[in-house]
Amino acid sequence: MENMNNNTRYTFIISFISALGGYLFGFDFAVISGTLPFLREVFALNVWWEGFLTGSLALGCMLGCMLAGGIADKYGRRPALMISALVFAMSSLGMAFSNTLSIFIGMRFIAGIGVGMASMLSPMYIAEVSPAEIRGRNVSINQLTVVIGILITNLVNYKLSTIGPDAWRWMFGLGVIPSLAFFIGVFWLPESPRWLIQNGQVALGSAILTKIGGKDFAQKTLIDVEKSLLNVQKESFAILLKAEYRPAVLVGIGLAVFQQLCGINVVFNYTSTIFETVGANLDRQLFETVAIGIINLIFTVLAMYQVDKLGRKPLMLIGSLGLSVLYIVIALLLQNHADPRVLSVFVLIAISIYACSLAPVTWVLISEIFPNKIRGKASSIAILALWGAYFVLVFTFPILAEKLGTFGPFWMYAVVCFVGFWFIKLKVKETKGKTLEELEDVFSGD
Repeated sequence: MENMNNNTRYTFIISFISALGGYLFGFDFAVISGTLPFLREVFALNVWWEGFLTGSLALGCMLGCMLAGGIADKYGRRPALMISALVFAMSSLGMAFSNTLSIFIGMRFIAGIGVGMASMLSPMYIAEVSPAEIRGRNVSINQLTVVIGILITNLVNYKLSTIGPDAWRWMFGLGVIPSLAFFIGVFWLPESPRWLIQNGQVALGSAILTKIGGKDFAQKTLIDVEKSLLNVQKESFAILLKAEYRPAVLVGIGLAVFQQLCGINVVFNYTSTIFETVGANLDRQLFETVAIGIINLIFTVLAMYQVDKLGRKPLMLIGSLGLSVLYIVIALLLQNHADPRVLSVFVLIAISIYACSLAPVTWVLISEIFPNKIRGKASSIAILALWGAYFVLVFTFPILAEKLGTFGPFWMYAVVCFVGFWFIKLKVKETKGKTLEELEDVFSGD
């Protein structure tokens, strides 16, 4: 029993270090909300440029996902994670010292490359080093570090907001600290044992598996991985179109797109815009970002302990239907210029539901549902779709809000969530408690 505790502890530690890549996502995700009031003035942004500036991160993330799959499959998960950290460190300083809008957007695009690589690689690495019974919780650690990054960044933004017109430069520049910490942490990580076995380093892969789960676990996993990789040849992305893989790929893409188009990220990225609509001043707007970060963290921790108990599918169904209802309420409150405190209550409830359902569980499912043969390529395509959807969401919100009113887009997001509920109900299957190899055929032959 003690040995199993040590194994579990070791797996948790390496999962947490890998998940620090999620902190980078959380940082750049949150920092824009606190800096937009400054950037609007510094760069004289209209709604089109505001949307593009915010969404430029997603465009970089899309390129990062495309690069990450090939690098991770050829050189390993660990080197790819280190590259993502260095790219992010460089871009954080670049954004801080930008003097023109074009340079700033270019640096934010480069930051997206680092974030996109980490957003794909961290959950994939964690899934590949975690035994089935704790895999859901461990992959959810990545979402935990995302929300920790969001909360800490919001707190720092709130504190820095009063230091003057250059506060935004400090807000972005401080991103170099977590990125270098992540880079140093990756030095301590072992390579993914599944990648090692797939690339002929069976003895080393087996040794790491033994450290993760003991000898019996290592032997069983080794047999399962080698069996799943029989007759595997180097394939192009065209392999994802094969009938045996297509259902899993389509479900992965559908989940990724839905997690973004469900609309919650406009609350994270445009908190100040939303609360300004109902008369909140700048201090109140930034305070709301902190409140959102706290609630997000609390309910993400709750989700970590439920995803392997309640299962993936029930949480996704509750989240999608719950958000659909709450968006209708939020739209009505915005339309009727409700008290900011009343709006805050329902926004925070929406954040809490998202944080313990769609936010972590989508990443868990994407890390689980693809067979070993295509996991790198399929994960990169799914997360590429996720970032594409994120760009569409954050680019269109300022434009839609100007045309329809801030409340208008929330009616649309309510419909998207209702459609997402039925997609999950009909197409997503439960994955809790199964090894990655046992899941090889779960999503095939739909």
